[in-house]
Amino acid sequence: MTGRRLRAIGALTLMTLVLAGCESLSTGSLSMPQIFDSPGDEETVVARQVEFPADEYAKLDKQGSAAVQGRLTYTAPGGDTVIGADELISVAPATRYAAEAADVALSGRKIEPADPRARAYTHTARTNADGYFVVRGLPAGVFYVAGSVLLPGGDARSPIIIRQVELTAGQARDVDLSR
Repeated sequence: MTGRRLRAIGALTLMTLVLAGCESLSTGSLSMPQIFDSPGDEETVVARQVEFPADEYAKLDKQGSAAVQGRLTYTAPGGDTVIGADELISVAPATRYAAEAADVALSGRKIEPADPRARAYTHTARTNADGYFVVRGLPAGVFYVAGSVLLPGGDARSPIIIRQVELTAGQARDVDLSR
């Protein structure tokens, strides 16, 4: 594999681990974290403030009959649309644990990886050559759907793109994963 490909895989693996955390949200409304466009200090890894809630994990469903589908694209500063071909899409429960990671990622910073036990609650899929994806087998609930696009030249990635969706059992939702 080329160095460019390995960096892309590493970045997406980190994103998946970052968003993999779960904690039950029982009150309040859910909202997407504010998106910050500043690149941040890529050398600094932000320590997690929210503890991994092992007792809450035991109450969450890992599989279900819902699905999300959509397309991953990024509009570059010059106005060109870049298709997210063969990119990893991550779907994680939208919880305080995951929201903390999403806030940090959207601000352009890195957060320490999620607890490895969170992986069982995160679903992933790859986009096709045209940037389309389908993630099946999701339980009912509220989720963050996330991805990023390898930019032309292959040396950099787009900022992370995250959308929040609510799913009921058996439902399929369209997600416009573009920025």
